[in-house]
Amino acid sequence: MDIVIFHNPACGTSRNVVQIVRDAGYDPTVIEYLDAGWTRSQLLVLFAAAGMTPRDALRVSKSPAAELGLLEDGVSDDALLDAMVAHPILVNRPVVACVQGVRLCRPSGAVLDLLPEWPPAPYVKENGDLLIDADGNRLPE
Repeated sequence: MDIVIFHNPACGTSRNVVQIVRDAGYDPTVIEYLDAGWTRSQLLVLFAAAGMTPRDALRVSKSPAAELGLLEDGVSDDALLDAMVAHPILVNRPVVACVQGVRLCRPSGAVLDLLPEWPPAPYVKENGDLLIDADGNRLPE
């Protein structure tokens, strides 16, 4: 199964998603979007497939969203998209795209909804939290 992960290696959630996918036996295409950037059409397709608006995908913490005035009422989707193209950090991450769908995978366990096969149980994330118990059950995050 082809899986694309739009990834920020400085983000623990994003690192967890990449590792969960790999540990489940998949070889994802990992795109470091801070380096690669975004196109407007790419964002429109991803957001539409995920059922998100640009506002839903806007990263507000640890980003310049507030300084750019993007948190104000009345900021249009077009303005948000323009800002996301100019400042890739404004897109929340990680975004995962595959045949099962497109999803913003926050928390990281949300990626399991897209995977037919999960990592072997029990499964522990990089921070030590148990994600899948010894019986193969997904635990709440």
